[in-house]
This record gives sequence, structure tokens and C-alpha cells, in this order.
Amino acid sequence: MQKFFDKLLNVLRHDERFFSRDGNFLRNKVREAAVSMDERLLTLLLSDDELSKRFFVDAAGVKVFNGFLFSDVVSNQELLPDSFTRFKNKIALGFNNGDFLSASGCVVVDFPYKDCVLEGDQTDAHKRDELFYSATLATDDVDRLLNPKVLVNAVRYSNDAAQVANDFKPDDNLIIKGNNLLALASLEKVFRAQVKLIYIDPPYNTGNDSFGYNDRFNHATWLTFMKNRLDLARKLLKPDGSIWISIDDDEQAYLKVLADEIFGRDNFVCNVVWEKKYSPQNDATWLSDSHDFILVYAKDKIRWRPNLLPRTEEMNARYSNPDNDPRGAWMPSDLTSKTQAAGHSYCIESPTGKKFYPTPGRQWAPAYETFLQWSKENRIWFGTSGNRAPMLKKFLSEVKQGLVCTTIWKRNDVGDNMEAKREILALNVDFETPKPERLLERILTLATGAGDLVLDYHLGSGTTAAVAHKMGRRYIGVEQMDYVETVTAARLRKVIAGEQGGISERVGWTGGGSFVYCELAKQNQTFVDELEAARDFEAIADICGRMIATGFISHKVDPAQIDKHWSDFEALTLAEQKRFLMMLLDMNLLYVNLCDLEDTEFGIDDAAKSFTRSFYRS
Repeated sequence: MQKFFDKLLNVLRHDERFFSRDGNFLRNKVREAAVSMDERLLTLLLSDDELSKRFFVDAAGVKVFNGFLFSDVVSNQELLPDSFTRFKNKIALGFNNGDFLSASGCVVVDFPYKDCVLEGDQTDAHKRDELFYSATLATDDVDRLLNPKVLVNAVRYSNDAAQVANDFKPDDNLIIKGNNLLALASLEKVFRAQVKLIYIDPPYNTGNDSFGYNDRFNHATWLTFMKNRLDLARKLLKPDGSIWISIDDDEQAYLKVLADEIFGRDNFVCNVVWEKKYSPQNDATWLSDSHDFILVYAKDKIRWRPNLLPRTEEMNARYSNPDNDPRGAWMPSDLTSKTQAAGHSYCIESPTGKKFYPTPGRQWAPAYETFLQWSKENRIWFGTSGNRAPMLKKFLSEVKQGLVCTTIWKRNDVGDNMEAKREILALNVDFETPKPERLLERILTLATGAGDLVLDYHLGSGTTAAVAHKMGRRYIGVEQMDYVETVTAARLRKVIAGEQGGISERVGWTGGGSFVYCELAKQNQTFVDELEAARDFEAIADICGRMIATGFISHKVDPAQIDKHWSDFEALTLAEQKRFLMMLLDMNLLYVNLCDLEDTEFGIDDAAKSFTRSFYRS
């Protein structure tokens, strides 16, 4: 395939429009020419027999240009003529087919390292923010990948104490360390249709998060990444459950279309606008963004209803009782209406004899008989002097004991990014993009009740779990980064101990409860972790040798070809060597499957076996 692409490049070089002055291939220019059926482009392609046969079909004696196939080949990042791609293609890990990724049913397995992985000649003082590795598997390549996994290193934390967990109880809160796609597939076996609320704050694919640092992790792949996980998440939701997804402007519209497909357009509830910033960014190139979105979907909109928000003291303060009515506090409300109906324009006489008619263009809201009944019940108010226009007494005891939520959430009501940062720093930990506890408090208030199960499979710093714990909800969180132990689990231990940050005072939190921490049992994931930590070629070479010795590598690779082209491998940069070895691994064998629990080769200890059996109730 690389040879074919090289030929295509050589042919296209005859048109100066498709290459920059320094010789870089301008893919967008070529795609634009293809879409517009540019005559010069078509003539070039027809001039070569192989290209003509590949991109044109004969129809009734006329050659018809297959622009979709051509654009797909031109867009394929795997065929870039760089050193890494050339080496990779030598050992048969190149371009597979011409399908559009978004329609191919692929599965994306991600490895987002956010701990400043060093690249090549970088030093500790000059770290790249993060690296992102990913593997995209065709459906045919997925064999054992989504099978339930073995759970190890289970610890139950209670009252800031820790003990090995040999069993899992149905009401346990749970934190899982491991790849969230595989964790969701494992959770489905136990928690299918049991989760009341899913909240996620996924990577936004903006260039400011992990997805942006992999130039191969493009828009379509990000959507496939989201789709894989949302498909599984939907199966976990209760029939009356809902999912809330934080997202920004860059992918919001595309994610909405994807979520419509997965959850059903009829189950779309709303798009919440959250004011995330206090002030504008003066260095913004265009407009300063001050909001994010939260997409809300119900599993079944017919069955799902949001709860009311609690009434505020300010709202209740509007009610008073100037006439000492035994029914309690009330407030006057308009007795007129725009509705035009016969018999609603009668005269009302006050206790002092003053007569009132509706104002022009309006009528009395109640029919005359209803007005007489309300008057008899002392529900009509003419002011303390008895001379004011009639009003209806609206009693606090009779209004909804809550407030219907709107779709615009102001920072004063639910917090913003600065508040979230202050909360996390107060816990003596640092995290780049936390969410404020008040934001999650509102979501949990609207979408759950006491004891309901909440899931967050992009757990991050643990805000969802912390708020759920304080509000008396059960929760499951999934995070694959190492900070799940030092940040997320540590935060929850402080919650158990009664920390008073965030919403603690608002909800009367004083401490208590427990949670279980466990990990997916690693297989090839161990090599992934070692590659992340590798700092030189000697470490890479050692890892490569052990990977091949295990036999747990992709069936598409002939190890002999690696030895044959070892000098080419050495010539790659450290980052390219890591990328290649990631691709070498069999993604089906990242973690140990439940069916291999008793296999001595994996060394699962008795405590892990006991916990795993208890978890899967097997």
C-alpha cells in the first residue's frame, strides 16, 4: 500500500497546487480538487493505468471518478512518508482497507498518559505535557477484548481504615482502576440496567487534552472512541435512568448526532449551558468562551422525569402573612388573564364598595362562580385598606415544594472552573480540569434519589464519586491513570473522614461510609505501563524482547521481520519506538479474562480469586 501511495504522490507532484514550497503534501488542497471534480486532477489520475483502474469505474463506456475512495486514501495518515510509517509497513501493520472509520464498527482502545512522558532527547526540565497512544481494532480483530476481566488488589476503605476485600457486597461503592472500555464491558455482566445516572466528563478532543497530542487520533476516531463506550453505557442504564455528558463547542454538535443515534433522538432531553468562567480571556484570538455544554439523554424519555430543585430561602422570603391567615404565609398573584372567554369580564366589588373591572385587553382568570368560591374561602386580597385591585392569595403550603430547572446554569448557582480548582487544592492535591462539587450536586439532585446508583467512567479527580458519597448515593467510578490512587481514592478517604470542602456544609456532611478500590488484572497492560516509563533505547529493546518471548503479540506481525529490520527500528525516535511496540501488542490480551481466573500462568492470588467470584456472583 505504501508503494501505491508513493506512486500517487509522484503523479500528483506534476501539479504545483498540491505541494507547499518546502515540499509538504497538501492533503486538503487535493481533497478540495477531488470534491470539485477538478479537470487537471482527473487528467493526472487518468494518465496512470494503475491509478485509473483504482479510482475510476467504467459505466456504459464512460469512466466515473470514485471521489469517496480517492479522498479516503489521500486522508489516510498511516501512509505519510515518514520514517516510522515506512518501518511499520515493512512488518505489515499498515493501511487495512478503504472504509470510513466512523462507519466501520471499529473499537478504539486508548492509553492516555497524562504524567509527562518524556520523548527522545527531552530532559526532566523540558517535558511535553502528555502523550496519547491509541489502537483502533476492526470488529474482526476483537476476540477476547470485551470479555469480563479479573479484579485484583481489592481494598475496602472505611472510616479512613483499609483492609483487604475478599468479597463484594451489592451496596458497596466501587472504584476500578483500568481501561474504561474494558471496565464497562465487565460491569455490564453485573450491573446491566441498574444504573440510575451516568455522568461523564470525557476528553474534549480540542488539542488541550490528551487526544490532541496524537495526530492520528482525529475527529472520526474520537467519535468512535465515544461510541464504543456509550454503547456499553446505555446497557447499564435503568429504564428510568439518564446520562449527562459534559462537552465543549468543538465536538458538541457531532456528539449530539452520535448520541441521537445511540440513545434515540426522541430520548434527547436538553442541552444545558454551564457558565464555567468568571471573566473573559483578554488573550482570546476570537471570542472568549465562557461556557460548556451538558448533553442530557434519558434511557426512555416516556418514563424519565427530573426531580425539582429545592426552594431557596430567598424564594420563600417572598411569602408573608399580613392578615394572619391560619393557612400560613402567602403572596398576592395576578387575578387577570389574556384568555378571552365568555363570562369573565364581570364587576368585582371590594369590601369598601369600590368596583373593579379587568384592565383593557384582559379578563378575570376565574369564572364568576369560581371567584365567588375563592372569595368565600378568603383567597381574594384587596390590600390592607380594602381598596386595592383584587389579587389571588397564593399559599406557600400549596405551591410546588421545589423549582423546575432551567437549561442555563449560572456560575453563582453551580460553581465554575475557579471554584473547582480551589476545592481540589484545598484537599492538597492538584488536578488540571476538575468540576465544581455544586455542579455535580445539581445533576444528582435532578436525576437521582437517595440510594440510587451513579456511574462515572471518566472519573478523573473523583468529583462525581465525592458528591455522590456526601449525598447518600451509591457510585461506581472508573479511571485508568495512576493518580486514581494518589488523587481520586485519597480524596474519597478524606470524604469518609468528614472533610468539609465543596458541598459538605450545604448537605450536612460529617463523614462515614465506605468504598472498595480494585484493579483490572494486567496482562499486556503491564508492557504498556513499562513503555510509558521507558527513557532510553536499552529499556525499549528489553521490553521488545520480553514482549515477543511471551507470544502475546499481534497475529499480523512476523517477529522475524523485526529482527531483519532492527537497524531501521533503532533509527526511529524514542516516541516512534514506543508507538510501534504499542501496535505490536495484542489488544485482546491487555487484561486477564474471567475465564482465565484459575490459570496459574497469570498468578492470581486467593484473595483476588475470592473477590472476583463474589463480584460476578459466580
